Amino acid sequence: MSKGPEKISLKIPDVAKAFSELHTAVFSDGRLSVKEKELIAVGISVAIRCSPCIKYHASKALDAGAKKEEIIEAATVALLMRGGPAIPYIEELIEFLER
Repeated sequence: MSKGPEKISLKIPDVAKAFSELHTAVFSDGRLSVKEKELIAVGISVAIRCSPCIKYHASKALDAGAKKEEIIEAATVALLMRGGPAIPYIEELIEFLER
Protein backbone atom coordinates (compact mmCIF):
# COMPACT_ATOMS: atom_id res chain seq x y z
CA MET A 1 0.00 0.00 0.00
CA SER A 2 1.07 3.60 -0.44
CA LYS A 3 3.07 5.61 2.04
CA GLY A 4 0.23 8.15 2.10
CA PRO A 5 -1.10 7.22 5.54
CA GLU A 6 2.38 7.58 7.05
CA LYS A 7 2.82 11.03 5.50
CA ILE A 8 -0.63 12.06 6.66
CA SER A 9 0.17 10.90 10.20
CA LEU A 10 3.29 13.07 10.19
CA LYS A 11 1.71 16.18 8.68
CA ILE A 12 -1.73 16.12 10.28
CA PRO A 13 -1.56 13.70 13.21
CA ASP A 14 -4.81 14.85 14.81
CA VAL A 15 -6.76 14.14 11.61
CA ALA A 16 -5.01 10.78 11.11
CA LYS A 17 -5.81 9.78 14.70
CA ALA A 18 -9.45 10.81 14.36
CA PHE A 19 -9.81 8.89 11.08
CA SER A 20 -8.21 5.83 12.66
CA GLU A 21 -10.63 5.99 15.58
CA LEU A 22 -13.56 6.33 13.17
CA HIS A 23 -12.31 3.35 11.16
CA THR A 24 -12.02 1.24 14.32
CA ALA A 25 -15.51 2.24 15.46
CA VAL A 26 -17.10 1.52 12.08
CA PHE A 27 -15.35 -1.79 11.47
CA SER A 28 -16.34 -3.47 14.70
CA ASP A 29 -19.24 -5.86 15.24
CA GLY A 30 -22.54 -4.14 15.83
CA ARG A 31 -25.91 -4.79 14.28
CA LEU A 32 -23.86 -5.73 11.22
CA SER A 33 -20.91 -8.06 11.51
CA VAL A 34 -17.42 -7.02 10.46
CA LYS A 35 -17.77 -9.47 7.55
CA GLU A 36 -20.96 -7.75 6.35
CA LYS A 37 -19.36 -4.32 6.69
CA GLU A 38 -16.30 -5.41 4.72
CA LEU A 39 -18.53 -6.81 1.96
CA ILE A 40 -20.29 -3.46 1.78
CA ALA A 41 -16.90 -1.75 1.63
CA VAL A 42 -15.82 -4.02 -1.24
CA GLY A 43 -18.90 -3.00 -3.23
CA ILE A 44 -18.31 0.68 -2.52
CA SER A 45 -14.62 0.33 -3.39
CA VAL A 46 -15.50 -1.12 -6.79
CA ALA A 47 -18.19 1.51 -7.37
CA ILE A 48 -15.82 4.40 -6.62
CA ARG A 49 -13.02 2.70 -8.58
CA CYS A 50 -10.45 2.73 -5.77
CA SER A 51 -7.89 0.01 -6.47
CA PRO A 52 -6.10 0.22 -3.09
CA CYS A 53 -9.49 0.14 -1.34
CA ILE A 54 -10.54 -2.97 -3.28
CA LYS A 55 -7.45 -4.88 -2.18
CA TYR A 56 -7.63 -3.66 1.40
CA HIS A 57 -11.31 -4.45 1.94
CA ALA A 58 -11.18 -7.75 0.03
CA SER A 59 -8.33 -8.83 2.33
CA LYS A 60 -10.21 -7.70 5.40
CA ALA A 61 -13.37 -9.49 4.19
CA LEU A 62 -11.38 -12.71 3.81
CA ASP A 63 -9.93 -12.21 7.30
CA ALA A 64 -13.49 -11.76 8.62
CA GLY A 65 -14.54 -15.10 7.14
CA ALA A 66 -16.01 -14.10 3.78
CA LYS A 67 -15.65 -16.56 0.96
CA LYS A 68 -14.25 -15.40 -2.37
CA GLU A 69 -17.63 -16.01 -3.99
CA GLU A 70 -19.32 -13.73 -1.45
CA ILE A 71 -16.79 -10.99 -2.13
CA ILE A 72 -17.33 -11.22 -5.88
CA GLU A 73 -21.10 -11.22 -5.38
CA ALA A 74 -20.80 -8.07 -3.25
CA ALA A 75 -18.92 -6.48 -6.15
CA THR A 76 -21.78 -7.25 -8.51
CA VAL A 77 -23.92 -4.80 -6.55
CA ALA A 78 -21.41 -2.14 -7.61
CA LEU A 79 -21.89 -3.25 -11.21
CA LEU A 80 -25.61 -2.68 -10.89
CA MET A 81 -25.16 0.70 -9.21
CA ARG A 82 -22.19 1.96 -11.24
CA GLY A 83 -22.71 0.23 -14.59
CA GLY A 84 -20.09 -0.78 -17.12
CA PRO A 85 -17.25 1.31 -15.67
CA ALA A 86 -17.23 -1.06 -12.66
CA ILE A 87 -16.35 -4.09 -14.83
CA PRO A 88 -12.55 -3.54 -14.96
CA TYR A 89 -12.51 -3.16 -11.19
CA ILE A 90 -14.45 -6.40 -10.68
CA GLU A 91 -11.88 -8.05 -12.97
CA GLU A 92 -9.13 -6.54 -10.79
CA LEU A 93 -10.86 -7.90 -7.69
CA ILE A 94 -11.10 -11.40 -9.19
CA GLU A 95 -7.40 -11.32 -10.15
CA PHE A 96 -6.53 -10.27 -6.59
CA LEU A 97 -8.63 -13.05 -5.07
CA GLU A 98 -7.13 -15.67 -7.40
CA ARG A 99 -3.58 -15.05 -6.17
